[in-house]
Amino acid sequence: MIAAAVGGVLLLLLVWRLVTAFDGVVSWFDFVVSRPDDIIELTIEHTILTVSAMLTGAAIAIPLGVAVHRSPIGKQVALTLSSIALTIPSLALFAIFIPVVGIGFTSPYLALTIYSILPILRNTITGLDQVDPAIVEAAKGMGLSNLQRIRKVQLPLAWPVILTGIRVATVLTISIAAIATLVAGGGLGDFIKDGLARFPLPTSVERIWTGTVFIILLALVFERLFAFLTKVTTSKGLQ
Repeated sequence: MIAAAVGGVLLLLLVWRLVTAFDGVVSWFDFVVSRPDDIIELTIEHTILTVSAMLTGAAIAIPLGVAVHRSPIGKQVALTLSSIALTIPSLALFAIFIPVVGIGFTSPYLALTIYSILPILRNTITGLDQVDPAIVEAAKGMGLSNLQRIRKVQLPLAWPVILTGIRVATVLTISIAAIATLVAGGGLGDFIKDGLARFPLPTSVERIWTGTVFIILLALVFERLFAFLTKVTTSKGLQ
C-alpha cells in the first residue's frame, strides 16, 4: 500500500511536470497516441524481463531461505552475500556479464535476478522464523516429517510475508530494468535513452516522460496484482 501511494504521488508529480515543462499534456498525449505499437512492445519486453528475473530469484531465494532459516550462521552468510550483491551499482553489474553472455536480454536478466534475491530471501527467513514453534511441534507430534512440516505447515503460514518479499523484488526490478536499454536489453528504458540522445530536438522530452510514466504505471499494476494475489492465496485466518 505504501509503495502504491508513493507511486501515485510520483505519477501526479510527473503529470504536473508534463504540464509545466513543455507544451502541456497535449503534446505528450499526441506522442503516446502516435506510437501505441512501440509502447506495447516495449512494455511487454519490460514485463518479460522483470517477471523472468523475479521468478528465477524466487526459485533461488525461497529454497535457500528454507535451507538456512534454522541455522544462525547460514542465515547470516546468505543474507550478507545477497546484501553485498545489492550494493553493486546496477550498470556495473550489467556490464560484468557482458564478456560472458554478451549484450541483450541475458545480461540484465542475470543482474536483475541477483537483485531480486535479497528481498525474497529475507522475507522467506523472516516468515519462517515467525511461525509459532508450538504449531511446528504439534505437526511433528502428528508424525509429519521435516519436509512435510515445511511444505504443509511452515510455508503456508509464512506465505504472506514471502509474497511481500516477492512484491518488493518485482517493483525493484521494474525500476532497475529501465537501464537495461544501455546493454541492449530493451524495455521502456529505450524511450528514456532515445529521449536523452535526441535532446533538445523535438519529441525528446516526450520520449523521456513516456518511458518514465509507463514504468511507474507498470509498477502500480504489479502492486495491485500482488494485493489481489495476497488476498486470494492467503487463508482467511491469516488475513
